[in-house]
Amino acid sequence: MAAAAAVWTVAIGGAAIWRHQQFLSHRFDLGNMVQAVWSTTQGRPLQMTDAASGEQITRLGAHVDPILVLLAPLWWIYPGPELLLVVQAAALAAGIYPAVRLALKYTESALAAGLLGAWYLAFPWIVWNAFDEFHPVTLAIPLLLYAIWYLDEHRISTFAVLAGLAIITGELIGLTVAGLGLWYAIRYRRFRVGGAISLVGTAWTVVAVAVIVPAFSEGEASRYYDRFESVGGSPTGLLTKLFTDPLVVIEQLTSATDIKYFVWLVAPTAFLALLAPLLLIAALPQLGVNLLAEWSTAALPMFHYVSAIVPIVIAATIMALARFSARARIVAAGVALGAALLFLGAYPPRPGAQTFIFPETYPSERRRAMREALELIPPSVPVTATNRLGAHLSERRVIQLFPERRGAEWAVVDTRNPWLPGYGEAPDPRDFRREVDRLDRDPDWQLRFAREGVRVYERVS
Repeated sequence: MAAAAAVWTVAIGGAAIWRHQQFLSHRFDLGNMVQAVWSTTQGRPLQMTDAASGEQITRLGAHVDPILVLLAPLWWIYPGPELLLVVQAAALAAGIYPAVRLALKYTESALAAGLLGAWYLAFPWIVWNAFDEFHPVTLAIPLLLYAIWYLDEHRISTFAVLAGLAIITGELIGLTVAGLGLWYAIRYRRFRVGGAISLVGTAWTVVAVAVIVPAFSEGEASRYYDRFESVGGSPTGLLTKLFTDPLVVIEQLTSATDIKYFVWLVAPTAFLALLAPLLLIAALPQLGVNLLAEWSTAALPMFHYVSAIVPIVIAATIMALARFSARARIVAAGVALGAALLFLGAYPPRPGAQTFIFPETYPSERRRAMREALELIPPSVPVTATNRLGAHLSERRVIQLFPERRGAEWAVVDTRNPWLPGYGEAPDPRDFRREVDRLDRDPDWQLRFAREGVRVYERVS
């Protein structure tokens, strides 16, 4: 299993680096994380340029994921976006260990455990998340798996360390930990310990959302509440909506897209995860958030929004096998592996498979023009760039997303990547073209490079 994890890390990590080098990654989000880690190494912990406003902020005002600070020492060893991509791949691969240990316990078969280890590495939403830029919350997948394993072994102190690391990958992970406490209390009738875990997990999320985010965003509530306008626009608004207009919430949770999302989540388990419903309770908070969100990628399992769900589904599938006879456990493990491979084969992460994570690659001449354009930009100067080019320019104090250019000295524009911040998930070619024309007419900016639709401008006044 260790050898398989190492090979997986090299193969998947290498492919993720290739994706970045093909200009398929983005300032929003890979560049955000690069800048936050780089700024930490410069003595400005988690500072970054806000993609929406162009202002300098501390990342904790957007997401509470201070685990990024722990990556700063690694950045001193190898500074570059590739570091984060390899760390993510290695972390995901490391989740095979607790998966196999749980499998040995619940199947009592080395063969079944080996099949489930291979199933873990082939699980499509784990593979896809290795290519979904870099997100601190993705690290919660292996951390929560380790936490579940240690909790199931009643090693509470070690569980606390792993759960503590997991909750600092994102503000909502505390609710997943709280769900694990509930599962532990009911399954093992250890209500005091389970209750304490639930209390601490819930408290973390409440403090993160209600205290930390406003403290680092000038007293403003989470910027992501606007993704839930139809169901109240905030946690308190959601509670009010549940009492005043519950049908709206029910409709939001049971749309055709949401049902498909749930099926896709459990299909690679051959639906075996459904046989351990008690543990699946821990996945309900994040699942509910994803289903309620008015943000289409939240209900697509190849995106990082599944990070708190996947480890629960993995562990539930493994524990469900204890229901079968010794021979049937091996067969069930093989069926799960087959389901994961079938799903991954039908929908592999490759160019053209998904418009954001894996769009079509650019022709070689265009990529060459993009590299030449980037070489013209002096290091450290404030710059504005379009989304894909910005992923390669984020190791600086100010890196804005085009068309924002207040204070920028250089601008790099990919005219065939017409995505604008604040316009949602879809590109807007007409408004994008308007912004490019406005820059062309601005006497304060002079065109320095133009080829293959790639343009570089310098502020001259």
